[in-house]
Amino acid sequence: MKYIGAHVSAAGGVENAPVRAHEIGATGFALFTKNQRQWKAKPLTNENISLFKERCRELGFSMEAVIPHDSYLINLGHPEKEKLQKSRDAFLVEMQRCEQLGIQLLNFHPGSHLNKITEKECLARNAESINLALGQTDGVKAVIEITAGQGTNMGFRFEHIAEIIDQVDQKERVGVCIDTAHAFAGGYDISTESGFTDTISRFDDIVGMNYLLAMHLNDSKKACGTQVDRHDSLGDGHIGWTPFELIMKDDRFNGIPLILETPNTDRWPEEIAKLKQLAE
Repeated sequence: MKYIGAHVSAAGGVENAPVRAHEIGATGFALFTKNQRQWKAKPLTNENISLFKERCRELGFSMEAVIPHDSYLINLGHPEKEKLQKSRDAFLVEMQRCEQLGIQLLNFHPGSHLNKITEKECLARNAESINLALGQTDGVKAVIEITAGQGTNMGFRFEHIAEIIDQVDQKERVGVCIDTAHAFAGGYDISTESGFTDTISRFDDIVGMNYLLAMHLNDSKKACGTQVDRHDSLGDGHIGWTPFELIMKDDRFNGIPLILETPNTDRWPEEIAKLKQLAE
C-alpha cells in the first residue's frame, strides 16, 4: 500500500493533525510535534497523547504512515560544543515525544559544519548524536533526510548518508528520507525515467534500499545541481511528473510515508488524488 499524504498543521494540539490529514484524503501524514522554530515545548498532556492515538486509529492511519519532522533549529553536526549539546538535548526531546505518541519514525536534516570543522568531522558528530538519542529511547527510528546542500548543510550526497549510517550502532533504528526536490537540487537528475532509475540504483548501491523509510514528494523551483532548496507544486517545477508516476507504480515504495511539502496547500487534495490514481 502507498501511504500518500502531506505535512499537515498540528495547531491546537498534535491530536488535530490526523483530522487535517483525513480531510485532504491522505493515507499518511507528517507533522511537527512541537513548534519547529522554538527550542522549548510544553510537555504533551495525557489528553494530547490519547486523542492522537485514538484519532489515528479511528481514521485509519497506521503508525508506519506517520513521520514527524524535528525542529529546524537542531544541528546534530554543530562544530561548537555548547550548541551541539543544545541540539542533542532538543533532538532527544523530539524522539521522546514520538515515543509517547507511539510514532515509529522521526525525520531530521543532518547537521551543518558552518565552515568550522571538516565534512568528515561533521558527519561523525551527526552519527554520535544519533547514537546518543537512540541509546536513551526505544522503538523510534531516526530518519536522515537528503538535503539540497544549501550553505554548509551535509547530506546532499548519498555517500554522506552512508558514512553517517556506517557509524550508527543500532542500524535497525536508522533510515533515510529521500526528498525529491532536495535530491534534484543536490545534483541527482530525476526528471527523466532513465535519470530517476539511475539515481535509485545509485542509492541502493551506496546506502541500500532497505534503509529507505520515507520520501518527501516535491517539485523544484530551482534547476538540477543548484543546491538551492525551493519546493514547487507537483508538475510546476523543473522536475515534472515523471518520477512521481514512477514512484507510484513501483512496489519498492510501498509501506512508507510519501509526503507532500509542496507550497500551495490548497492543491494538496488534488495532488494526493492524482498520486492515488497513478498508484492504481
